[in-house]
Amino acid sequence: MKMQDIENIELKYLSLSDYQELKEAMIEAYKTMPDSYWKEHHIKSLIEKFPDGQVVIKINGELAGCALSIIIDSDKLDENHTYRDITKNYTFDTHTAEGDTLYGIDVFIKPEYRGMRLGRRLYDYRKELCEKLNLKSIAFGGRIPNYHKYQEELTPKEYIEKVKRKEIHDPVLNFQISNDFHPTKVLKGYLEGDEASNEFAVLLEWDNIYYEKPSKKAATRKKVVRLGLIQWQMRPYKNLDELMQQAEYFIDAVSGYRSDFALFPEFFNAPLMAENNHLSEPDAIRELAKHTQTIIQKFSELSISYNINIISGSMPEIKNNRLYNVGYLCKRDGTIERYEKIHVTPDEEKVWGMQGGSEIKTFDTDCGKIGILICYDSEFPELSRILADEGMDILFVPFLTDTQNGFSRVRHCAQARAIENECYVAIAGSVGNLPKVHNMDIQFAQSMVFTPCDFAFPTNGIKAEATPNTEMILIADVDIDLLRELNQFGSVRNLKDRRTDLFELKKITK
Repeated sequence: MKMQDIENIELKYLSLSDYQELKEAMIEAYKTMPDSYWKEHHIKSLIEKFPDGQVVIKINGELAGCALSIIIDSDKLDENHTYRDITKNYTFDTHTAEGDTLYGIDVFIKPEYRGMRLGRRLYDYRKELCEKLNLKSIAFGGRIPNYHKYQEELTPKEYIEKVKRKEIHDPVLNFQISNDFHPTKVLKGYLEGDEASNEFAVLLEWDNIYYEKPSKKAATRKKVVRLGLIQWQMRPYKNLDELMQQAEYFIDAVSGYRSDFALFPEFFNAPLMAENNHLSEPDAIRELAKHTQTIIQKFSELSISYNINIISGSMPEIKNNRLYNVGYLCKRDGTIERYEKIHVTPDEEKVWGMQGGSEIKTFDTDCGKIGILICYDSEFPELSRILADEGMDILFVPFLTDTQNGFSRVRHCAQARAIENECYVAIAGSVGNLPKVHNMDIQFAQSMVFTPCDFAFPTNGIKAEATPNTEMILIADVDIDLLRELNQFGSVRNLKDRRTDLFELKKITK
């Protein structure tokens, strides 16, 4: 058929009245496999068990192609299954509405309609159905009909690798790979009578990036997350109560815009060192560390009362007589988690005697997995890559920089982290001056939210930016689903395309 002869293309649910036309189409589509067509009772059973899984494409009212499928429980799927196994001897009793995988039973296009990309329409429908039903994946055994030409010289695995490298053309496997299905296993003796494939098949899978594992909790995972960044003005405070009053003011402000997170800068509580400015720098910051647990307790109370997750920036903390730069994630469910600055700057080490931490981890929140790196840590790409490997969607970077040079290092490295790890990165810093605090005299900051650089995101990779060196809040929404799409279908795929056959990055657990 020619394109100009097409008057109407319809995707419709298969009905039993289509059977005779379906039978004739299958006989024509599978000429190399005699008697390979479904009997009427098979089709009747499929329609009764799972009507949404059985669709046909009709052109000018004539059946041009078909896709049949069932839902199975992947935990009960034998890795070395056959076609007869997966259909339970063609009864389709393996179908269960409680399953998590859409399994393709059959898909074909009549020869005269091939070349019109109709198969892609059938696969797109399956993907949409998989997402609609919140199923984990699509799977099926794909034939390799040209394998018989190479079976004397190549194993099925070698054949598949050559097809992937475009050294061999296989019409079925090439089509599946171009539709984002990835080979996971060779199945031996899969389809009886498939001499062209020597009865081998390739288990092909497509992962639903929107799949959410069913939860028994009365809660939903947010897809669009609102970030509240606090660009904090350094100013003198009489005491801790006055500083916390200002902190609560900002928490109230960002929660008033229904933000999911409030991000404070690194060492936002440094003004309290003014009362100990008569001491040496190492002694003054150790006095400041005495306030840390009180501040965290107050932040935890505020996170609950204002229904917001608070990232406390960072504060000095003494642990086992050693001084660390740490922060706390105070979740709105009342739980508290701690993070550490891994790389302290030369100034922190020389002036204060500060030690680097040793724990790198992501945090589960009601808005997905997040990571937190304090200032200088954002300039070490290995840390954020480890967090990305653990599933991080948003990276928060509280920072403190005195000059524009220092800020530029944090700013540009943070943006690079967003691109290479396919995640959002939020940075928040302090502005202003502290003339009565040694080693904390001046600050330069511009708080920002970065995105990857692809079609679904801003062209310059900047979602939002604050006015430089001005006290303010910055509110920005980030869409987690866009990250899932980027990971699978982006113009470039930094995470998936890594040459892990040449190198590896691993976290050492102590």
